[in-house]
Amino acid sequence: MSVADLRQKYGKFELLESGMAATPFEQFTTWFSEALQAGVPEPNAMTVATLGPDLHPSARIVLLKGFDDRGFVFYTNYESRKGQELAAHPRASLLFFWQPLERQVRIEGRIEKTSAEESDTYFRSRPLGSRIGAWVSPQSRPITRETLEQRTAEMTASLGEDPPRPPHWGGYRVIPHYVEFWQGRPSRLHDRVAYQLQENGNWVLQRLAP
Repeated sequence: MSVADLRQKYGKFELLESGMAATPFEQFTTWFSEALQAGVPEPNAMTVATLGPDLHPSARIVLLKGFDDRGFVFYTNYESRKGQELAAHPRASLLFFWQPLERQVRIEGRIEKTSAEESDTYFRSRPLGSRIGAWVSPQSRPITRETLEQRTAEMTASLGEDPPRPPHWGGYRVIPHYVEFWQGRPSRLHDRVAYQLQENGNWVLQRLAP
């Protein structure tokens, strides 16, 4: 079978404007809860797309670590490639794909760093190995496996059981102006309903052609 012949039939659910919440945050909460209940693997896994100083786009999978009506939060090394790109262009696009439910969510917005207190709180909640790893890894830079293992051994010995958060590591919040909910439908006539933020702070709901 060729790649061109690979197809997935959709049609489990439908998405109607009349059944959607007043804000994208409420709607996301509903869909995220349903993804959890359905046992979707890593429902908080999302593609984060950024724009480099050279205007070349790049994307990678990152884990969502919090969301509310302020935005969507993830954590990373501020000196990594994505950190440098967000410093140059503080905008990002997020994409969730929950295949068992035949759903996608697209989020576009501006970026701001979370507060030091918020980053500290999350950092302390991480497993010890992950906290040490944040100190060990010069993320996105060339390194050998041997060097990484040596740094891990050295940092494990020096940092102890309660390492503080590295100054180069913390959170980002995506503050959306556009959120699109996509539901797979038969014959590729998918449901696409988008929330667009208006200047007055209200959200406008609009159906898009598939």
